[in-house]
Amino acid sequence: MTTRIVAVIGCGRIGQVHARNLAGRVILDCCDQVPGRAERLRSKVKGRTAFARFEDVLERADIEAVILATPPQAHCEQILRSLEAGKAVLVEKPLCAAPRELPKIEQALAGRQGACLMVAENYYYKPSVHLLKDLLAQGTIGPLTSATVRKTVLQASASWKTELGALLEGGIHFVALLSALFDAEPVDVKAEFPGRLPGQPERHSITRLQYPGGASAELRYAWDTPAFAKGLFQHSRLSGRDGEIVFESNGLYARLRRRNANTWYFPGVRDLMGYHAMIDDFLACLADRSRVPVSDFRRAKRDLTIVFRAYGDAGPGAGGAAEALE
Repeated sequence: MTTRIVAVIGCGRIGQVHARNLAGRVILDCCDQVPGRAERLRSKVKGRTAFARFEDVLERADIEAVILATPPQAHCEQILRSLEAGKAVLVEKPLCAAPRELPKIEQALAGRQGACLMVAENYYYKPSVHLLKDLLAQGTIGPLTSATVRKTVLQASASWKTELGALLEGGIHFVALLSALFDAEPVDVKAEFPGRLPGQPERHSITRLQYPGGASAELRYAWDTPAFAKGLFQHSRLSGRDGEIVFESNGLYARLRRRNANTWYFPGVRDLMGYHAMIDDFLACLADRSRVPVSDFRRAKRDLTIVFRAYGDAGPGAGGAAEALE
């Protein structure tokens, strides 16, 4: 079996997560412009080479794929250059930081047969999301009529995160969750941003979605709200004609409520965040370039368009870098 060579670009926290999940399954290279950081990660995961320049990675013909664990502001250019160099790409969410970047990426994909671009949106792979989808598919609560999803925490914004709205950087996970459950594009998106200072990226969002057929969803996501245990044991709800599903927003458990009956479900913590299943999907795409990943460009575009539509309602500044780049 061919041993694949994959380079992790950006050796911060999330880059380290990806490197650990790939260690022993591929030959790993590490790249970071911060002096010493690539070498430290290479040593930890027993990788091959440490690079300080992204350009040097692209020039290596033996590197088949790159994982872009860099700030979203850099994603578009790095995706385009990686595809041009013939590399398969796994890029961290969000796919990009500005609406005008989406068509550039789409055009680059359309022009390259066999191009592989996957977005590291782990919520599409979480066991809890699969559980909720299965319960809905089984008709346990009848047709889904509404959803309310909540994740509000107190989270400091440092470095490049100070330039981005919370909905774009973190709330995109829960947009993906709603997209997975409704499996449709919303016909209307409205949002408000309590407490936002003029000209500053938002830190608290309430996004309301209307779907074909009359179903609706509300997502409340915030980085400015103190919460017990960093948001553990906050609850979200799916409502249907015949009952409802209440679930812990991080995916720890779910409760199906119908008439006087309650059924509890525990998806398990073995791959609670879905990272392992996501890496399995990426490696399968490397083995078969005709394979379409679950978290593909189409889904990423759908989710990001929802976020950008939400910011469009709020006027200049709500999304931070997403609008500054326009």
